[in-house]
Amino acid sequence: MKVRTKRSSPLIAGGLAAVLLTGCGSTDQIWTFKSKEKMVVGMSDDILATDPAAGYDPGSWLLFNNVFQSLLSFPPGASSPVPEAAEECKFSDGSKTYTCTLRDGLKFSNDNSLTSADVKYSFDRAIKINDPAGPAPLLSTISSISTPDDKTVVFRLKVPDATFPSKIASGAGSIVDRRIYPKDSLLKDGKTVGSGPYKLDSFDKEKAVFSVYSGYHGTAEVKNSGVTLEFFHGNQQDLKSSLEKGDVDIAYRGLTAKAIAALDTSPTAEADGIDVVQGSSAEVQHMVFNVADPVVGKLAVRKAMAYLVDRYSLVSEVYQSTATPLYSIIPVGITGHGTSFFDTYGDSPQPKKAKEVLRDSGITDKVKLTLWSTPSRYGPATDDELQTIADQLNESGLFDARMKSVPFDEYEQGIADGKYGVYVKGWVPDYPDPDNFTLPFFGQGNVLSNNYENNEIIKQIIPQTSSMTDRANTRQEFMKLQDIVARELPLLPLWQGKQYAVAHENVRGLQNCLDTSTVFRFWELSTAE
Repeated sequence: MKVRTKRSSPLIAGGLAAVLLTGCGSTDQIWTFKSKEKMVVGMSDDILATDPAAGYDPGSWLLFNNVFQSLLSFPPGASSPVPEAAEECKFSDGSKTYTCTLRDGLKFSNDNSLTSADVKYSFDRAIKINDPAGPAPLLSTISSISTPDDKTVVFRLKVPDATFPSKIASGAGSIVDRRIYPKDSLLKDGKTVGSGPYKLDSFDKEKAVFSVYSGYHGTAEVKNSGVTLEFFHGNQQDLKSSLEKGDVDIAYRGLTAKAIAALDTSPTAEADGIDVVQGSSAEVQHMVFNVADPVVGKLAVRKAMAYLVDRYSLVSEVYQSTATPLYSIIPVGITGHGTSFFDTYGDSPQPKKAKEVLRDSGITDKVKLTLWSTPSRYGPATDDELQTIADQLNESGLFDARMKSVPFDEYEQGIADGKYGVYVKGWVPDYPDPDNFTLPFFGQGNVLSNNYENNEIIKQIIPQTSSMTDRANTRQEFMKLQDIVARELPLLPLWQGKQYAVAHENVRGLQNCLDTSTVFRFWELSTAE
């Protein structure tokens, strides 16, 4: 994990250095820890669901990860899960059977015992409800679940799935009380009953209040007495102001790249004791090509665009260096990261090669195309990003490109209807495994809706890597996949995000909340004075 504050020099070694900070303030300040203070966290995202069978958004998973237990969880900075509600889990039958044994003494916050029956019920329920905004797709490899006794749960899978432990360590694996949660419908009163380190005391449009659950049995060591999560509903200026006034301790998810960059270098922010903390992130954004489109369906056009896009200008000018250029489908920090697009198209614009590839295919006129954008889903800088790319293409004299921005609903419908040739897709992983950056994009019925299929990827590489329990051994196959995609260009990687939180300098533990697992661990937060 990489963490930086504006008062310390960044330590960077190929983007992978791990820095553990003992303090976020100046080095001559001595702090006394107050480990049981209540914390106030502000974010511009909303929590869209309090029932784990329905939520699949960052705000909802933040709640799930703190209120509910899963059989496994990701320790800070780790990409492999470890037992959480389980005491032990293991594969058998060639990665087609996964057996977990529960810890002793597990109880929900209403004092009901948590047994293997609740685990089975939770997964069966999520699959049966199959909410459009829920996690059921992550559980699609489950064939059946059995419970030989109160402490044992056995998952039988349809196909070998070595990524199954990572999937159920995410919010998709949240365990609910079978006596409280309806079997066929969602619990809609905004209340929760979990067995995680926190209880949800109240929830409304303005805030969610969490207290520590004293009956929790798991791996988390709670360092505060509770957390209040305040919602700013996309109002980034209000979030920034609340932080500066001291109304919130931490601003998480919501400040713009420009606001973060300004705070990171602001003498006023430094004087006010505000620090910018950077962690690792696996969030990526790709430019997607509809390969059935009459214009970008031509490989030569896609290759010319790949030769012309200047990622460094994008991340420095549009994103104020809060992202890094990406030349791989799989981001830095995840097994299988490579440089296929760097090796094929370089790291700077090459207009001569772009012209050559167009002329060799008989294209002599300027290529007219529209780059479609939607800032309401992928952030306010998305329009600027797509306009910058359009300008880069036009500067070559080879393209006549324009950017068009539409609301998210219209955007998604246009993609589904095949009306758009070029558009962007952002991706925040469900779990930190190369499978989650490839299967959704290149598997059968992929989420990109770009009419791209490759039989070698679908029938060979994806099934083979899915069965490999030693995930480090998948690297060669994932590198092969990325070489194929770089040649055929159904998409072009643009950038990998950096994860930020902005906090008062006496806040501790943020470095353990910002990593590629995307789990924001309330229990790690504390203050010092």
